[in-house]
Amino acid sequence: MLTSLALIFLIGLLLGSIFEKLKLPSLLGMLITGMILSPYALNLLDDSILNISTDLRQLSLVIILTRAGLSLDIDDLKKVGRPAILMCFVPACFEILGIILIAPKLFDITILEAAIMGSVIAAVSPAVIVPRMLRLMEEGYGKEKSIPGLLLAGASVDDVFVIVLFTAFTSLATGDNVSAKDFIQIPISIIMGLLIGIIIGLLLSKFFKIIHMRDSAKVIIFLSISFFLIELEHSLSGILPMSGLLAIMSMGATLYKTYHVLAKRLSKKFNKLWVAAEIILFVLVGATVDLQYAKSAGVIAVIVVVGALLFRMVGVYVCLMKTKLTIKERFFCMIAYTPKATVQAAIGAIPLSMGLACGQKVLTIAVLSILITAPFGAISIDNSYKKLLEKN
Repeated sequence: MLTSLALIFLIGLLLGSIFEKLKLPSLLGMLITGMILSPYALNLLDDSILNISTDLRQLSLVIILTRAGLSLDIDDLKKVGRPAILMCFVPACFEILGIILIAPKLFDITILEAAIMGSVIAAVSPAVIVPRMLRLMEEGYGKEKSIPGLLLAGASVDDVFVIVLFTAFTSLATGDNVSAKDFIQIPISIIMGLLIGIIIGLLLSKFFKIIHMRDSAKVIIFLSISFFLIELEHSLSGILPMSGLLAIMSMGATLYKTYHVLAKRLSKKFNKLWVAAEIILFVLVGATVDLQYAKSAGVIAVIVVVGALLFRMVGVYVCLMKTKLTIKERFFCMIAYTPKATVQAAIGAIPLSMGLACGQKVLTIAVLSILITAPFGAISIDNSYKKLLEKN
Protein backbone atom coordinates (compact mmCIF):
# COMPACT_ATOMS: atom_id res chain seq x y z
CA MET A 1 0.00 0.00 0.00
CA LEU A 2 2.78 2.45 0.90
CA THR A 3 4.47 1.93 -2.48
CA SER A 4 1.14 2.59 -4.22
CA LEU A 5 0.61 5.79 -2.22
CA ALA A 6 4.15 6.94 -3.06
CA LEU A 7 3.49 6.36 -6.78
CA ILE A 8 0.12 8.14 -6.59
CA PHE A 9 1.62 11.24 -4.95
CA LEU A 10 4.92 11.45 -6.83
CA ILE A 11 3.67 10.72 -10.36
CA GLY A 12 0.44 12.65 -9.72
CA LEU A 13 2.41 15.72 -8.60
CA LEU A 14 4.86 15.38 -11.50
CA LEU A 15 2.25 15.06 -14.27
CA GLY A 16 0.03 17.65 -12.58
CA SER A 17 2.85 20.21 -12.58
CA ILE A 18 3.76 19.38 -16.20
CA PHE A 19 0.17 20.02 -17.30
CA GLU A 20 0.11 23.29 -15.33
CA LYS A 21 3.25 24.43 -17.16
CA LEU A 22 1.43 23.63 -20.42
CA LYS A 23 -1.38 25.97 -19.22
CA LEU A 24 -3.72 23.00 -18.72
CA PRO A 25 -5.52 21.93 -15.50
CA SER A 26 -3.34 19.80 -13.21
CA LEU A 27 -6.23 17.35 -12.74
CA LEU A 28 -5.61 16.10 -16.29
CA GLY A 29 -2.14 14.96 -15.25
CA MET A 30 -3.62 13.28 -12.18
CA LEU A 31 -6.31 11.48 -14.21
CA ILE A 32 -3.65 10.24 -16.64
CA THR A 33 -1.53 9.08 -13.67
CA GLY A 34 -4.46 6.95 -12.51
CA MET A 35 -4.95 5.48 -15.99
CA ILE A 36 -1.24 4.58 -16.20
CA LEU A 37 -1.12 2.98 -12.75
CA SER A 38 -4.53 1.27 -13.04
CA PRO A 39 -5.18 -2.50 -13.35
CA TYR A 40 -6.08 -1.81 -17.01
CA ALA A 41 -2.56 -0.52 -17.84
CA LEU A 42 0.65 -1.07 -15.80
CA ASN A 43 -1.25 -2.52 -12.79
CA LEU A 44 1.03 -0.86 -10.21
CA LEU A 45 -1.64 -0.13 -7.60
CA ASP A 46 -1.94 -2.54 -4.68
CA ASP A 47 -5.28 -4.31 -4.20
CA SER A 48 -5.50 -2.84 -0.69
CA ILE A 49 -5.63 0.67 -2.22
CA LEU A 50 -8.14 -0.32 -4.91
CA ASN A 51 -10.40 -1.97 -2.31
CA ILE A 52 -10.69 1.28 -0.36
CA SER A 53 -10.62 3.51 -3.44
CA THR A 54 -14.28 4.53 -3.03
CA ASP A 55 -13.73 5.55 0.60
CA LEU A 56 -10.58 7.50 -0.24
CA ARG A 57 -12.37 9.36 -3.04
CA GLN A 58 -15.22 10.18 -0.69
CA LEU A 59 -12.77 11.41 1.97
CA SER A 60 -11.24 13.78 -0.59
CA LEU A 61 -14.69 14.98 -1.64
CA VAL A 62 -15.58 15.65 2.02
CA ILE A 63 -12.49 17.86 2.38
CA ILE A 64 -13.29 20.06 -0.61
CA LEU A 65 -17.02 20.31 0.20
CA THR A 66 -16.19 21.29 3.79
CA ARG A 67 -13.86 23.93 2.39
CA ALA A 68 -16.69 25.09 0.11
CA GLY A 69 -19.16 25.37 2.99
CA LEU A 70 -16.68 27.43 5.02
CA SER A 71 -16.50 29.95 2.14
CA LEU A 72 -20.18 30.00 1.19
CA ASP A 73 -22.04 33.18 2.14
CA ILE A 74 -25.73 32.33 2.55
CA ASP A 75 -26.69 36.00 2.09
CA ASP A 76 -25.04 35.98 -1.35
CA LEU A 77 -26.92 32.81 -2.25
CA LYS A 78 -30.24 34.41 -1.22
CA LYS A 79 -29.64 37.12 -3.83
CA VAL A 80 -29.63 34.45 -6.55
CA GLY A 81 -32.91 32.88 -5.37
CA ARG A 82 -34.88 30.94 -8.00
CA PRO A 83 -31.96 30.02 -10.33
CA ALA A 84 -30.08 28.40 -7.42
CA ILE A 85 -33.01 26.01 -6.88
CA LEU A 86 -33.52 25.32 -10.59
CA MET A 87 -29.80 24.54 -11.12
CA CYS A 88 -30.18 21.63 -8.69
CA PHE A 89 -32.33 19.58 -11.06
CA VAL A 90 -33.28 21.28 -14.38
CA PRO A 91 -29.91 20.83 -16.23
CA ALA A 92 -29.80 17.15 -15.15
CA CYS A 93 -33.36 16.62 -16.42
CA PHE A 94 -32.46 18.20 -19.77
CA GLU A 95 -29.41 15.95 -20.08
CA ILE A 96 -31.37 12.79 -19.28
CA LEU A 97 -34.03 13.89 -21.79
CA GLY A 98 -31.27 14.40 -24.38
CA ILE A 99 -29.98 10.86 -23.86
CA ILE A 100 -33.55 9.47 -24.09
CA LEU A 101 -34.02 11.24 -27.43
CA ILE A 102 -30.57 10.48 -28.90
CA ALA A 103 -29.37 7.10 -27.54
CA PRO A 104 -32.21 4.74 -28.67
CA LYS A 105 -31.71 5.95 -32.27
CA LEU A 106 -27.95 5.37 -32.22
CA PHE A 107 -27.73 2.33 -29.92
CA ASP A 108 -29.93 -0.75 -29.81
CA ILE A 109 -31.47 0.16 -26.43
CA THR A 110 -34.93 0.87 -25.01
CA ILE A 111 -36.13 4.21 -23.63
CA LEU A 112 -35.77 2.87 -20.05
CA GLU A 113 -32.18 1.79 -20.73
CA ALA A 114 -31.50 5.24 -22.21
CA ALA A 115 -32.92 6.79 -19.01
CA ILE A 116 -30.51 4.66 -16.95
CA MET A 117 -27.63 5.80 -19.18
CA GLY A 118 -28.74 9.43 -18.81
CA SER A 119 -28.98 9.21 -15.03
CA VAL A 120 -25.41 7.84 -14.86
CA ILE A 121 -23.85 10.70 -16.81
CA ALA A 122 -26.18 13.54 -15.73
CA ALA A 123 -24.49 14.29 -12.39
CA VAL A 124 -21.86 17.05 -12.44
CA SER A 125 -18.63 16.62 -10.51
CA PRO A 126 -18.24 18.73 -7.34
CA ALA A 127 -14.60 17.61 -7.30
CA VAL A 128 -13.94 19.53 -10.54
CA ILE A 129 -16.33 22.46 -10.03
CA VAL A 130 -15.95 23.26 -6.30
CA PRO A 131 -12.19 24.05 -6.15
CA ARG A 132 -12.51 26.28 -9.21
CA MET A 133 -15.49 28.18 -7.81
CA LEU A 134 -13.58 28.68 -4.55
CA ARG A 135 -10.69 30.18 -6.51
CA LEU A 136 -13.12 32.53 -8.28
CA MET A 137 -14.52 33.62 -4.91
CA GLU A 138 -11.03 34.28 -3.57
CA GLU A 139 -10.09 36.29 -6.66
CA GLY A 140 -13.42 38.15 -6.67
CA TYR A 141 -14.70 37.05 -10.07
CA GLY A 142 -18.48 36.86 -10.41
CA LYS A 143 -18.95 37.45 -6.69
CA GLU A 144 -21.20 40.50 -7.10
CA LYS A 145 -23.89 38.31 -8.72
CA SER A 146 -23.00 35.21 -6.64
CA ILE A 147 -22.13 33.12 -9.71
CA PRO A 148 -19.59 30.86 -7.90
CA GLY A 149 -22.06 30.32 -5.04
CA LEU A 150 -24.83 29.46 -7.50
CA LEU A 151 -22.68 26.75 -9.14
CA LEU A 152 -21.41 25.48 -5.77
CA ALA A 153 -24.93 24.96 -4.41
CA GLY A 154 -26.21 23.41 -7.62
CA ALA A 155 -23.33 20.94 -7.92
CA SER A 156 -23.86 19.57 -4.42
CA VAL A 157 -27.63 18.99 -4.75
CA ASP A 158 -27.55 17.89 -8.41
CA ASP A 159 -25.84 14.61 -7.41
CA VAL A 160 -28.53 13.76 -4.84
CA PHE A 161 -31.29 14.27 -7.42
CA VAL A 162 -29.58 12.22 -10.14
CA ILE A 163 -28.64 9.28 -7.89
CA VAL A 164 -32.27 8.94 -6.71
CA LEU A 165 -33.39 8.88 -10.36
CA PHE A 166 -30.71 6.30 -11.18
CA THR A 167 -31.92 4.06 -8.34
CA ALA A 168 -35.53 4.37 -9.53
CA PHE A 169 -34.68 3.59 -13.18
CA THR A 170 -32.53 0.55 -12.32
CA SER A 171 -35.31 -0.74 -10.04
CA LEU A 172 -37.75 -0.52 -12.95
CA ALA A 173 -35.27 -2.33 -15.22
CA THR A 174 -34.93 -5.21 -12.74
CA GLY A 175 -38.71 -5.55 -12.33
CA ASP A 176 -39.02 -3.90 -8.91
CA ASN A 177 -41.88 -1.53 -8.21
CA VAL A 178 -41.17 2.20 -8.13
CA SER A 179 -43.66 4.36 -6.24
CA ALA A 180 -44.08 8.09 -5.62
CA LYS A 181 -42.34 7.44 -2.30
CA ASP A 182 -39.05 6.90 -4.16
CA PHE A 183 -39.22 10.38 -5.69
CA ILE A 184 -40.37 12.05 -2.46
CA GLN A 185 -36.96 11.00 -1.12
CA ILE A 186 -35.33 13.79 -3.15
CA PRO A 187 -36.79 16.83 -1.29
CA ILE A 188 -36.68 14.98 2.05
CA SER A 189 -32.99 14.13 1.52
CA ILE A 190 -32.18 17.78 0.70
CA ILE A 191 -34.22 19.25 3.60
CA MET A 192 -32.82 16.77 6.13
CA GLY A 193 -29.27 17.41 4.95
CA LEU A 194 -29.72 21.16 5.29
CA LEU A 195 -31.43 20.95 8.72
CA ILE A 196 -28.89 18.57 10.27
CA GLY A 197 -25.98 20.60 8.86
CA ILE A 198 -27.38 23.90 10.18
CA ILE A 199 -28.05 22.48 13.66
CA ILE A 200 -24.56 20.97 13.95
CA GLY A 201 -23.03 24.19 12.56
CA LEU A 202 -24.79 26.27 15.24
CA LEU A 203 -23.68 23.88 17.99
CA LEU A 204 -20.08 23.91 16.74
CA SER A 205 -20.09 27.71 16.58
CA LYS A 206 -21.15 27.94 20.24
CA PHE A 207 -18.73 25.19 21.27
CA PHE A 208 -15.73 26.86 19.59
CA LYS A 209 -16.61 30.22 21.17
CA ILE A 210 -16.63 28.67 24.64
CA ILE A 211 -13.86 26.05 24.37
CA HIS A 212 -10.57 27.44 23.10
CA MET A 213 -8.20 25.12 21.25
CA ARG A 214 -5.79 25.13 18.33
CA ASP A 215 -7.29 25.53 14.86
CA SER A 216 -5.68 22.20 13.89
CA ALA A 217 -7.77 20.47 16.58
CA LYS A 218 -10.89 22.23 15.26
CA VAL A 219 -10.12 20.92 11.77
CA ILE A 220 -9.92 17.36 13.16
CA ILE A 221 -13.25 17.82 14.96
CA PHE A 222 -14.86 19.25 11.81
CA LEU A 223 -13.55 16.40 9.66
CA SER A 224 -14.63 13.75 12.15
CA ILE A 225 -18.18 15.13 12.27
CA SER A 226 -18.22 15.24 8.45
CA PHE A 227 -17.30 11.53 8.35
CA PHE A 228 -20.08 10.78 10.85
CA LEU A 229 -22.56 12.63 8.60
CA ILE A 230 -21.59 10.49 5.61
CA GLU A 231 -21.96 7.35 7.71
CA LEU A 232 -25.29 8.63 9.07
CA GLU A 233 -26.57 8.93 5.49
CA HIS A 234 -25.69 5.26 4.89
CA SER A 235 -27.17 4.14 8.23
CA LEU A 236 -30.47 5.94 7.58
CA SER A 237 -30.75 4.55 4.03
CA GLY A 238 -34.20 3.02 3.60
CA ILE A 239 -35.45 4.67 6.80
CA LEU A 240 -34.99 8.43 6.39
CA PRO A 241 -33.20 9.85 3.32
CA MET A 242 -30.52 12.46 4.05
CA SER A 243 -27.78 14.02 1.95
CA GLY A 244 -24.54 13.76 3.92
CA LEU A 245 -22.59 15.93 1.47
CA LEU A 246 -25.23 18.66 1.65
CA ALA A 247 -25.19 18.45 5.46
CA ILE A 248 -21.41 18.98 5.40
CA MET A 249 -21.70 22.05 3.16
CA SER A 250 -24.52 23.60 5.20
CA MET A 251 -22.57 22.93 8.43
CA GLY A 252 -19.63 24.90 7.03
CA ALA A 253 -21.89 27.68 5.67
CA THR A 254 -23.56 28.02 9.10
CA LEU A 255 -20.16 28.43 10.77
CA TYR A 256 -19.29 31.05 8.12
CA LYS A 257 -22.49 32.93 9.02
CA THR A 258 -22.18 32.69 12.81
CA TYR A 259 -18.39 32.72 13.36
CA HIS A 260 -16.92 34.29 10.24
CA VAL A 261 -13.38 34.85 11.58
CA LEU A 262 -12.93 31.19 12.52
CA ALA A 263 -14.47 29.98 9.23
CA LYS A 264 -11.85 31.94 7.26
CA ARG A 265 -9.01 30.48 9.33
CA LEU A 266 -10.30 26.91 9.02
CA SER A 267 -10.84 27.42 5.31
CA LYS A 268 -7.11 28.07 4.89
CA LYS A 269 -6.32 24.87 6.80
CA PHE A 270 -8.62 22.82 4.57
CA ASN A 271 -7.00 24.42 1.54
CA LYS A 272 -3.71 22.82 2.58
CA LEU A 273 -5.38 19.43 3.08
CA TRP A 274 -6.82 19.68 -0.43
CA VAL A 275 -3.31 19.63 -1.94
CA ALA A 276 -2.97 15.93 -1.02
CA ALA A 277 -6.68 15.08 -1.25
CA GLU A 278 -6.91 16.37 -4.84
CA ILE A 279 -4.13 14.03 -5.99
CA ILE A 280 -5.74 11.01 -4.30
CA LEU A 281 -9.18 11.85 -5.71
CA PHE A 282 -8.28 12.34 -9.36
CA VAL A 283 -5.63 9.62 -9.56
CA LEU A 284 -8.11 7.10 -8.16
CA VAL A 285 -10.87 8.36 -10.50
CA GLY A 286 -8.40 7.85 -13.37
CA ALA A 287 -7.66 4.34 -12.08
CA THR A 288 -11.34 3.39 -12.60
CA VAL A 289 -11.18 4.25 -16.31
CA ASP A 290 -10.77 1.27 -18.61
CA LEU A 291 -9.55 2.68 -21.90
CA GLN A 292 -10.64 -0.51 -23.70
CA TYR A 293 -14.25 0.66 -23.28
CA ALA A 294 -13.36 4.07 -24.66
CA LYS A 295 -11.59 2.47 -27.66
CA SER A 296 -14.54 0.24 -28.47
CA ALA A 297 -17.01 3.12 -28.15
CA GLY A 298 -16.52 4.67 -31.55
CA VAL A 299 -17.84 7.95 -32.91
CA ILE A 300 -21.47 7.15 -32.02
CA ALA A 301 -20.75 7.11 -28.26
CA VAL A 302 -18.90 10.44 -28.54
CA ILE A 303 -21.93 11.92 -30.36
CA VAL A 304 -24.20 10.74 -27.51
CA VAL A 305 -21.99 12.34 -24.82
CA VAL A 306 -21.58 15.62 -26.71
CA GLY A 307 -25.29 15.73 -27.62
CA ALA A 308 -26.28 15.22 -23.99
CA LEU A 309 -23.87 17.98 -22.98
CA LEU A 310 -25.56 20.42 -25.37
CA PHE A 311 -28.94 19.55 -23.84
CA ARG A 312 -27.44 20.22 -20.40
CA MET A 313 -26.20 23.64 -21.49
CA VAL A 314 -29.68 24.52 -22.74
CA GLY A 315 -31.01 23.45 -19.31
CA VAL A 316 -28.57 25.82 -17.58
CA TYR A 317 -29.64 28.66 -19.88
CA VAL A 318 -33.30 28.00 -19.02
CA CYS A 319 -32.45 28.23 -15.29
CA LEU A 320 -30.82 31.64 -15.81
CA MET A 321 -33.64 33.22 -17.85
CA LYS A 322 -35.03 36.47 -16.37
CA THR A 323 -31.92 37.01 -14.23
CA LYS A 324 -29.55 40.00 -14.22
CA LEU A 325 -26.71 37.90 -15.60
CA THR A 326 -25.20 39.10 -18.87
CA ILE A 327 -24.89 36.84 -21.95
CA LYS A 328 -21.19 36.31 -21.12
CA GLU A 329 -21.99 35.31 -17.53
CA ARG A 330 -24.71 32.91 -18.65
CA PHE A 331 -22.35 31.35 -21.17
CA PHE A 332 -19.76 30.88 -18.40
CA CYS A 333 -22.34 29.08 -16.23
CA MET A 334 -23.27 26.85 -19.17
CA ILE A 335 -19.69 25.65 -19.75
CA ALA A 336 -18.76 25.58 -16.05
CA TYR A 337 -21.64 23.18 -15.27
CA THR A 338 -20.42 20.43 -17.61
CA PRO A 339 -17.58 18.44 -15.87
CA LYS A 340 -18.29 14.83 -14.87
CA ALA A 341 -15.98 12.52 -12.89
CA THR A 342 -16.78 11.26 -9.40
CA VAL A 343 -20.38 10.02 -9.69
CA GLN A 344 -19.70 8.39 -13.06
CA ALA A 345 -16.68 6.57 -11.59
CA ALA A 346 -18.82 5.42 -8.65
CA ILE A 347 -21.97 4.17 -10.41
CA GLY A 348 -20.95 3.65 -14.05
CA ALA A 349 -20.33 -0.08 -13.61
CA ILE A 350 -23.45 -0.81 -11.50
CA PRO A 351 -25.84 -1.60 -14.42
CA LEU A 352 -23.25 -4.08 -15.79
CA SER A 353 -22.84 -5.74 -12.37
CA MET A 354 -26.66 -6.01 -12.14
CA GLY A 355 -26.68 -7.97 -15.39
CA LEU A 356 -28.67 -5.37 -17.34
CA ALA A 357 -28.47 -5.70 -21.12
CA CYS A 358 -27.40 -2.07 -21.44
CA GLY A 359 -24.66 -2.43 -18.79
CA GLN A 360 -21.69 -2.51 -21.17
CA LYS A 361 -22.93 0.51 -23.16
CA VAL A 362 -23.68 2.49 -19.97
CA LEU A 363 -20.17 1.84 -18.63
CA THR A 364 -18.63 2.87 -21.96
CA ILE A 365 -20.59 6.14 -21.99
CA ALA A 366 -19.68 6.77 -18.32
CA VAL A 367 -15.96 6.36 -19.10
CA LEU A 368 -16.23 8.59 -22.16
CA SER A 369 -18.14 11.27 -20.24
CA ILE A 370 -15.24 11.50 -17.75
CA LEU A 371 -12.60 11.60 -20.50
CA ILE A 372 -14.47 14.28 -22.50
CA THR A 373 -16.21 16.50 -19.95
CA ALA A 374 -13.71 16.66 -17.06
CA PRO A 375 -10.93 18.12 -19.27
CA PHE A 376 -13.40 20.26 -21.26
CA GLY A 377 -15.05 21.72 -18.14
CA ALA A 378 -11.78 22.31 -16.27
CA ILE A 379 -10.02 23.91 -19.26
CA SER A 380 -13.09 26.03 -20.13
CA ILE A 381 -13.41 27.39 -16.59
CA ASP A 382 -9.69 28.07 -16.17
CA ASN A 383 -9.34 29.85 -19.52
CA SER A 384 -12.59 31.81 -19.62
CA TYR A 385 -13.50 33.16 -16.18
CA LYS A 386 -11.30 36.26 -16.45
CA LYS A 387 -12.84 37.11 -19.83
CA LEU A 388 -16.48 36.29 -19.08
CA LEU A 389 -16.91 37.39 -15.45
CA GLU A 390 -16.56 40.78 -13.77
CA LYS A 391 -14.02 41.16 -10.99
CA ASN A 392 -15.27 42.82 -7.79
